[in-house]
Amino acid sequence: MSDNSFGKLFTFTSFGESHGPAIGCVVDGVPPNLTLSESDIQPYLDRRKPGQNRFVTQRKEDDEVEILSGIFEGKTTGTPIGLLIRNKDQRSKDYGDIATQFRPGHADYTYQAKYGIRDYRGGGRSSARETAVRVAAGAIADIFLKQALGADFRVKGGVVQIGPHKIDRANLDWNTCDNNPFFCPDAKAAVAWEAYLDDVRKAGSSAGAILEIVADGIPAGLGQPVYGKLDTEIAAAMMSINAVKGVEIGGGFELAAMDGSIAGDEMHMEDGNPAFDSNHAGGILGGISSGAQIVARVAIKPTSSILTPRKSVDKDGKNVEIMTKGRHDPCVGIRGVPVAEAMMSLVLADMMMRHHAQCAILPR
Repeated sequence: MSDNSFGKLFTFTSFGESHGPAIGCVVDGVPPNLTLSESDIQPYLDRRKPGQNRFVTQRKEDDEVEILSGIFEGKTTGTPIGLLIRNKDQRSKDYGDIATQFRPGHADYTYQAKYGIRDYRGGGRSSARETAVRVAAGAIADIFLKQALGADFRVKGGVVQIGPHKIDRANLDWNTCDNNPFFCPDAKAAVAWEAYLDDVRKAGSSAGAILEIVADGIPAGLGQPVYGKLDTEIAAAMMSINAVKGVEIGGGFELAAMDGSIAGDEMHMEDGNPAFDSNHAGGILGGISSGAQIVARVAIKPTSSILTPRKSVDKDGKNVEIMTKGRHDPCVGIRGVPVAEAMMSLVLADMMMRHHAQCAILPR
């Protein structure tokens, strides 16, 4: 199986399956002398791990990261960093009934069609379990960016919509995201979502979500036109996350209905530097960061594993009715927030290094 690596200069390659002994990754291109330990990475993983509340899968995994290489006396050496996360709470017997059946909305059929074999236990390689190592790799990227860009840098994400229910942007407060089970930047919306998602879960169904990921403190100049544009790389990174079906930058699809006199962000000088009156472009112009806040939104479909019986087919070409057993997220978008944050950090770290390699100077 190819294409398990991401990035050009700051890269990671992931491995492992949902019900294998472990998952892991190799992060390469990390600059030397960066202070790094397992305790620096673990808080990022703790935000993503399952079983923390009733609105996520009840699979119990500690997601404790082990550093296998690339660190000496508490600092990176510039060599590949090996990371390992052991699986401890697999219940492979929950998936015995689907060994020959294809779950609707899952990758079961397409993996079988492509490879002629698939690991049906929890989806194997196609499981969202793989995203834990993305978060570990993204933690290293985030730590690097904080050192390179200083205190103004921050990547922050939240759920801005669950099912049909959106936040009220008048209540937007990114600092409240870690104070509720939904990573929601609107405290009032989070309270309302509890009852809605409880009803969805009790009905044996699931809900989709929209995430918003913002990056502050990004200097102008990051991005590699024309085929390595910053927004191109962000979109690809987000689309690689399980269950993602749409990505937009800045105003996104709403720009299509907007008048041109409004859509183009007007500029002015502020403290001797160019500034923008609005940010419909999401901090990216011509594929290059403008210095404004980078904004990306990610649409995540409802979790495909639900208790409601549905029609499908099996490997023998017979029509079947299937109900997915096991422990699943009623809204997979919730735990997708730390994953999307990680992918944003990985893109930005890679772009920092690619910019420096070509221009030999830090962006302004």
